Amino acid sequence: MNHYETVFILNPVLSETQIEETVKKFEDFLITNGAKMVSKEDWGLKKLAYPIQHKKSGFYHLFEFTAPGEAIGPYELEFRRDERIMRFLTVKLDKHAIAWAEKRRTKLKANA
Repeated sequence: MNHYETVFILNPVLSETQIEETVKKFEDFLITNGAKMVSKEDWGLKKLAYPIQHKKSGFYHLFEFTAPGEAIGPYELEFRRDERIMRFLTVKLDKHAIAWAEKRRTKLKANA
């Protein structure tokens, strides 16, 4: 089981329920493919550095999870097929990134 982190940007014209449905869809996809969710964060509506699909903002979400390596290919394919996703990036975390992510999570919990 490898440790991964995915950040994805949703189209800003989506309603709140459409956003929740999309996030739930990808979370369920991971769980059914043997992944274990470590953390998920909703970063909200953010301005983009450059326009994507003629949009200047998007809803950012972050998933941190552990999964077998063979689950990532179908997971990213699902992102490509979904028209609500503007961009996504999945990275495998090394031991330093995992420690940094844990520190970030505890800091967020302390601030909340």
